[in-house]
Amino acid sequence: MERLYPYWEKVRRFWKKRHLTQIILLIALITFLLTILFFAWLASRANVESLKEGLSQSTVIYDRDGNKAAEVTANRVGGTKIENLPDHVKNAVVSIEDERFYQHHGFDVRGIARAFFGNLFAGRITGGGSTITQQLAKNALLSPEQTYRRKAEELFLAAKLEDTYKKEEILEMYLNQVYFGSGAWGIGSASERYFNKNIKDVTISEAAMLAGLLQAPSAYDPFSHYDRALKRRNVVLAKMHELNKISDAEYKRAVKEKIALSDGQGTKIKRKYPYYVDSVINEAIKTYGLTQDEILTRGYRIYTELNPGLQTSLEKVYQRNWLFPRGRGGEIVQSGAVLISPKTGGVMAVIGGRGEYVFRGFNRATQLKAQPGSTMKPLAVYTPALEEGFSPDSELVDEPMAFGEYKPENVTKRYAGKVPMYKAAEQSINVPTVWLLNEIGVGKGADAAERFGIPIQKEDRNLALALGGMHHGISPLQLASAYSAFANDGKRHDPHFIVRIVGPTGNEIANHKEETVKVTSKRVAREITSMLLGVVENGTGRAARVSGLDIAGKTGSTQLPYADINGTKDQWFAGYTPEVAGAIWIGYDRTDREHYLTTNASQGTAPIFKAIMQEAKPYLKEDSFGIAVAGEEPESFISKKEILAQTEKLREEVGKAADTIKQEAPKWKKALDTGVGAMLDGLDRLAEKIQELKER
Repeated sequence: MERLYPYWEKVRRFWKKRHLTQIILLIALITFLLTILFFAWLASRANVESLKEGLSQSTVIYDRDGNKAAEVTANRVGGTKIENLPDHVKNAVVSIEDERFYQHHGFDVRGIARAFFGNLFAGRITGGGSTITQQLAKNALLSPEQTYRRKAEELFLAAKLEDTYKKEEILEMYLNQVYFGSGAWGIGSASERYFNKNIKDVTISEAAMLAGLLQAPSAYDPFSHYDRALKRRNVVLAKMHELNKISDAEYKRAVKEKIALSDGQGTKIKRKYPYYVDSVINEAIKTYGLTQDEILTRGYRIYTELNPGLQTSLEKVYQRNWLFPRGRGGEIVQSGAVLISPKTGGVMAVIGGRGEYVFRGFNRATQLKAQPGSTMKPLAVYTPALEEGFSPDSELVDEPMAFGEYKPENVTKRYAGKVPMYKAAEQSINVPTVWLLNEIGVGKGADAAERFGIPIQKEDRNLALALGGMHHGISPLQLASAYSAFANDGKRHDPHFIVRIVGPTGNEIANHKEETVKVTSKRVAREITSMLLGVVENGTGRAARVSGLDIAGKTGSTQLPYADINGTKDQWFAGYTPEVAGAIWIGYDRTDREHYLTTNASQGTAPIFKAIMQEAKPYLKEDSFGIAVAGEEPESFISKKEILAQTEKLREEVGKAADTIKQEAPKWKKALDTGVGAMLDGLDRLAEKIQELKER
């Protein structure tokens, strides 16, 4: 130690000479002040003045034109006025949640200190210490994450709320938006849910039970955990008695009271366009980090890509049970369909199932994973083949063949020897398509599919990919997004429902970031379209034809895993017009030897797609690609627009010529008359000369 003493003295003298203690304290103080300013600035950005109005409103879904399309509400709109709440209801909540509510200015220093040391010893943020005002700020204005930054924001926002609203207003907002479990948002709904009575009529004991639910609604749910709920109620009653909110006699009577539960209606989830709204909620949760409770209770404004006309068209078609195959074994044939905009990737309409609707249930348009069958052919085979130099007229080999152990077959068991590519697509012929993928290489086919947004696993990289053989499969949304690239000159926009989300105070909390992928060239996209027009005009998709509307598309189906049964497992149709791309799937949720489809896609999905397009046609402006069907006019890929432009140009030139003739005609007539007169005079003189010669 003595040897270290000189060094220590040098450090101490240097420290004192440089005033490092003061500097460190100054830096700490500046950092502290800057931190306070930062969070004060964050709090100032929140428009808390509009919070009360925002919390009393439903979350509203807007369509692509900015018009109100649907509301998402937990039936808490308006809530319960604070003056209609009995004192024992308010006292029960305040006693157990924030006993110093009427004394503090938004946050309670003692509570914060207690929570801080509890979190310190726990080694993580466990919560606690929040006042009712802080809970309101967190529930209404902040994300649910538990971090020190969020906690600091909560403190400053709570202080701003206290400056803006009276205590009774804060308590009213809190009680009307907080969750009481079992689908009940707001204390009025909770009273209806658990006791089937108006909140004005609840007893002290019942009020204490409701207040006790706030700590852990599921854990203290009296329907599921009655004894546990009673113990929690007694804790609340004891706290109310300790704070002199109830007398000795009231306390003893309330503790002995038996709670009579009566399952009331509770909170209803209201919405129009249910499957579309469900998809919006799912995307808001998955992509933008919101929670279901936030969406149902905070009064957000969510702007979407919804096209009400197309959505209504889908819903009308799905009400026509006769369009769908008859169910077997007591189960209905299920289905999912989606329509998206090729120009933006926005989902304009969606249906997630048939039969009884379940809130946020399984959506077969967006969540299904099934093998796509022959709808994969244009994506993984024909597109990369055209990119590699093949053309729609290229001859493909169509004869029985094997590729190692893999031996594909044509459905008809007939083989033509050779067949042009467009005909293989038109009639959905399997063997020449597999042969073509083998020619260009599986790697190129798999890479093309991935560009279309189709997830390809390592085990999918084989020749079976040509016929849609995949281990995990895809959804109608993924398939529609892939086909949308053909209608958009080879460019694909990522599919999405939400454009932006605005919070209850008017601040934008999320917006869609557009992502575009150049899948293939415009030339290839147009050649694929010419081939798929042939599918609908002359091939397996003929049942999807709609008069006066160009539809390019492809059928697809998958085989049953049972060799002794003739039928299909999944049926698909993917198609597009110049303005909309869509895909539809039908099948059973669980296929077995009793539940399978007895028809093919030409008989199943194609007629349904036709019905959808017939309903959608009045909402579509463009009806033609201006592209010839492959095989009919192979020499001409001049678009209809180009033909019309050339016709208009010719008409203008003819018009100009007519105007010139009209203007010059008088001059030409005068010159002609003069010339004719001169010619006649000349003839007269010639006749006279001839006569003179005869007389001689």
